[in-house]
Amino acid sequence: MPLRFFIKQWLMPPGVLFLLLLAAWWWRRRCPRLAAACFTLGLGGLWLMSLPLTVEQVARTLETEPALALEGWAGLASRADAIVVLGAGRERGDPAWGGLDQPTYVALERMRYAAQLAKASGLPVLTSGGLHYGTPPSEAQLMADRLEADFAVKVSWKEEASRTTWENAEFSAKVLQPLGIKRVVVVTQAWHMQRSRWSFERAGFEVVPAPVGFLGRDHARPFAGLLPETRAMWQSGQLLNEAAGLVGYRLFY
Repeated sequence: MPLRFFIKQWLMPPGVLFLLLLAAWWWRRRCPRLAAACFTLGLGGLWLMSLPLTVEQVARTLETEPALALEGWAGLASRADAIVVLGAGRERGDPAWGGLDQPTYVALERMRYAAQLAKASGLPVLTSGGLHYGTPPSEAQLMADRLEADFAVKVSWKEEASRTTWENAEFSAKVLQPLGIKRVVVVTQAWHMQRSRWSFERAGFEVVPAPVGFLGRDHARPFAGLLPETRAMWQSGQLLNEAAGLVGYRLFY
């Protein structure tokens, strides 16, 4: 796992862009034209990734599922039998919480949305997410604890073995389908929903998408989103990773 993570970080932006800049420096005297090309690609890629406008445009190609209508929340019970919330990592040992691990803010966004859907519809909730680099507690357990403590929503099931979106679906099926549950509301980021729905449908579920955290909209950034922002860099990385995941899933699954 650590080796795979190390390789992935350098093959995906921004890692590969830094490698291009390093290559440009290395070849600056022996092969100046190649060095110039590497420099242009590396610096240009980093600049594009830092622009909110890039985030908005790329997100629009990934966010293909519309948001649930507010007036339709109560009617979800007629369309599904359970709500599945996908994990999104965790923050290690936050001193503000006595050194206990906490869900990331992305996971909290999903949990907050799932909690409101559960209260409106009365549907039971499953949290899905395994160990983070082999260290307990699982993401599913962390989310279940915070859903109950912060949102007064008791989780009915926890899927605690998955490490990928495909495994979220596969292992959730092992928990829910023996109980006769094959219609699920899947809660995840809007840009992650396309791959999530694909995975859950192949695991035998009928999916009601419940995307949250849309990035492909006008965020009213000054200068039309053409000024670099550190947050945009992180968001661009997430979107590029998702695009690669979509291609990879269709090739290998």
